Amino acid sequence: MIGQLALAALIALAGAGPALAHARLLHAIPRVGSTVKIAPRDLELSFSESIDVGGSSVTLLGPSGRVATGPLTRDPADPRIVHVPVKRALPPGTYRVEWGMTSTDTHHTDGDFSFKVAR
Repeated sequence: MIGQLALAALIALAGAGPALAHARLLHAIPRVGSTVKIAPRDLELSFSESIDVGGSSVTLLGPSGRVATGPLTRDPADPRIVHVPVKRALPPGTYRVEWGMTSTDTHHTDGDFSFKVAR
């Protein structure tokens, strides 16, 4: 009897794998670790799951501190892609993007990456 209950529990948990996942950053524009010649006017972050922008945040830090950004928006064609408008031209330097995303299944994950704007 106990063996059957344990087997049933394992089967139930095995099926729950994808539902328990967290959104992973798949790629970004500008690319993670890249050097760009033209400063971006918009950051694009692509995740492995659909994102709830209401429970998510992105902070852009530059050589002089925090950079003003507009509100996060989901891409109308793909709810896994988040756009972040940059409110001013970025001077040359290294920038760090810190993100905290809540997927539509309510799991939260965070991370960061850097890119450079060339002189």
